[in-house]
Amino acid sequence: MAMAGSEQNKIPQPLWLLCELTYACPLQCPYCSNPVEMAKVKNEIATDDWIRVLREARKMGATQLGFSGGEPLTRPDLEELIAEARQLGFYTNLITSGIGMDEKRIKAFKKAGLDHIQVSFQASTEDLNNLIAGTDAFEHKKEMARLVKKYGYPMVLCFVLHRRNEDQIRDILDLCVALEADYVELATTQYYGWAYHNREQLLPTKAQLAHAEIVAKEYQEKLEGKMKIYYVIPDYFEDRPKKCMDGWGKVFLTITPEGTALPCHAARQLPGLEFPNVKDHSVDWIWNESPDFQKYRGLGWMKEPCLSCDEKEKDLGGCRCQAYMLTGDATNADPVCSKSPYHSKITDLVDRVDELAGTPELEEKPMVFRNMKNSREIIKKKSSETA
Repeated sequence: MAMAGSEQNKIPQPLWLLCELTYACPLQCPYCSNPVEMAKVKNEIATDDWIRVLREARKMGATQLGFSGGEPLTRPDLEELIAEARQLGFYTNLITSGIGMDEKRIKAFKKAGLDHIQVSFQASTEDLNNLIAGTDAFEHKKEMARLVKKYGYPMVLCFVLHRRNEDQIRDILDLCVALEADYVELATTQYYGWAYHNREQLLPTKAQLAHAEIVAKEYQEKLEGKMKIYYVIPDYFEDRPKKCMDGWGKVFLTITPEGTALPCHAARQLPGLEFPNVKDHSVDWIWNESPDFQKYRGLGWMKEPCLSCDEKEKDLGGCRCQAYMLTGDATNADPVCSKSPYHSKITDLVDRVDELAGTPELEEKPMVFRNMKNSREIIKKKSSETA
């Protein structure tokens, strides 16, 4: 049901638009947040549809725009979309592995008006980086990072941290210093999509995390004014949840490769919701009228213990997707919260990894790498389980 006029006028308009242009990607990272059932996505929306989305979102007041995927460089219309976004007045950010980029293409991005390029790495060493990525990418990434800076962009590097590379944190930061990075995101793995599927193989130990915190703080202090280092403790090691995406349908709007609109990148897994598609509806209608974008706005959906919690305005009950994945009910308190009756879902897993870390039982369990073949196998397995 759509909100009444007076209530609808109070809905904040989207500020951040994330365009997931494609699920195609040359990498196979087992921590990818793309849905494990991505093989179901057959038809990416066309250039004209993306341009209409950009225009409609900008008209509503969106200012920050991210191009991501998969690997957005696989889209041949990327430069055209960047140019349109520039003309509309967006601040544009390309989130990329760097694979598929070269000096010629960086020049084209500059000409089109791209503001910001973030290059991701998988580790500080070639062997581990290429193992996690599933392809020979490390040296190319370093070259792309240097070229990004050569053409006047701030060098923004992203390293996703997990048990396999957490002990490299000092080497990771030394690599960033050697590359003369301006900004470094030490992005602790968030357990959605493929990362959720590989939680036991990726979750760091408590000792690893404690060491990483110390090293991150050391480098933050040492490089203050020279390099900005962002480091956030992973959800699973907190006792209070974060306000997911700053609130459901409050700031962030994600558009998937086939055009589905989401209040966060993981929301399509929630049962009972049929998120609208930009091919069928305007961005304005989706944001302000769609029942699914109203579903978890504000506090009206809450039940205990969130409903009577004096911190409910601060965290809005945490992440709805995390609540669903861990408890089967999206209206439950996020299990990250120590007040949640499901908090042991988190603590038991963290304790199990601590107990078994270094043993064959845990370390020899293979990771499921992100690719279309594995996605089809997961879909087939889930279908047989529900038949």
